[in-house]
Amino acid sequence: MLSTGLPPGAVPKLERPGPLRERVYEALLELITTRSLQPGQHLVESELAGHLGVSRQPVREALQRLNTEGWVDLRPAQGAFVHEPTEEEADQLLTVRTLLEAEAARLAAANTGLAGIKELDELCTRGEQAVVDGDVDQVVTLNAAFHAKVMELAGNVVLAELAGQVDRRVRWYYTPVARQRGRQSWLEHRELIAAIAERDERRATDIMRAHTEHTRQTYHQRDRG
Repeated sequence: MLSTGLPPGAVPKLERPGPLRERVYEALLELITTRSLQPGQHLVESELAGHLGVSRQPVREALQRLNTEGWVDLRPAQGAFVHEPTEEEADQLLTVRTLLEAEAARLAAANTGLAGIKELDELCTRGEQAVVDGDVDQVVTLNAAFHAKVMELAGNVVLAELAGQVDRRVRWYYTPVARQRGRQSWLEHRELIAAIAERDERRATDIMRAHTEHTRQTYHQRDRG
């Protein structure tokens, strides 16, 4: 077995055109975010290049960039490894996420019309079905989409930019607990939709704060196998 250990179908196709190093970077980041490449996993340039159908140079450049951004650890004489986040790192990021998301929920309750409520409802319905289907990848994707929609409905560009900076890392932390959160997470989403529809800013804020706090607690209590 290749040391990169990528599951069948996990490697995204590199779209053209665009700078090759950027496309390789995005592909590797997506594999890390979705945990197709697991924390602590050894990343071998030649094998990754083979999977992606590119030379080793853009892979090396991508790994260096990912190292700078904290997704990959480059160890002298050992090579590259997917970063293993500490509990403190996760806690700090998920705490910041709570602050951003709670304010987004408040603003969404103040600003959202019927069209926005419908969009949230449709995303929630799809998320609930993904839970029933046991499709964890889809659950993670739709959870991110739901929270992104709330952020969009908030209508604050600066807030959205800040949330965008942590979005991928939030997905990284959410993936291992998505199954544990399961149906309960989407019940909380339903409660949030109701508060936004009623234009109840305080209730929307409280629900989102509790919702994100549940995810933070579940991450720390997760089964690490």
